[in-house]
Amino acid sequence: MVFITRENNTQYALLGLLTIGCDTGYSMKQMIDGSLNHFWKISYGQIYPTLKLLLDNGYAEVQDLAQEGKPDKKEYKITDEGTEALKRWLAQPITELPLEKNELLLKLFFSRHQDLESTHHHLENYQEKLVSRYETYEAIKEMITTRLSAEEDAPFWLITLNYGLRTTQAAIDWCEETKEVLFHKEG
Repeated sequence: MVFITRENNTQYALLGLLTIGCDTGYSMKQMIDGSLNHFWKISYGQIYPTLKLLLDNGYAEVQDLAQEGKPDKKEYKITDEGTEALKRWLAQPITELPLEKNELLLKLFFSRHQDLESTHHHLENYQEKLVSRYETYEAIKEMITTRLSAEEDAPFWLITLNYGLRTTQAAIDWCEETKEVLFHKEG
């Protein structure tokens, strides 16, 4: 048996996806792109090696389904062992806060070496991206509340999304305050 390390939480993300009906690499990628990648980055290249690891550990099983005129489709199912592994991981306490890598903050830290106009441009650009992200989150929230509210996982999707909405709004507010500080200093 291959042991899963704590550091590789992507495997638990895939186990979780198996519990909500994402049973092919393609359907997982779709769900990741539309949802998980907002808070947990998983590249397409990680999916199949991680699925193989889940198979090797007995946490998932696969069935090849014939398709007319196409290669066989691999359909994955979580096993009882996989469900137990997911439950064990979910029960583990969070031991550390994630460290955010943020290019804007890195540039701001050293911004005395550039003109204030360039720094202001970086802040404006960053804020525009945040507003766009916020609007995306609002659209996702609307979709969940109108079309997916009957899903068992919907309340948990909404509280996860709420975190994104709140932190994004806080970052937008921070941009506004930071621009005021910089322009007040200039004046």
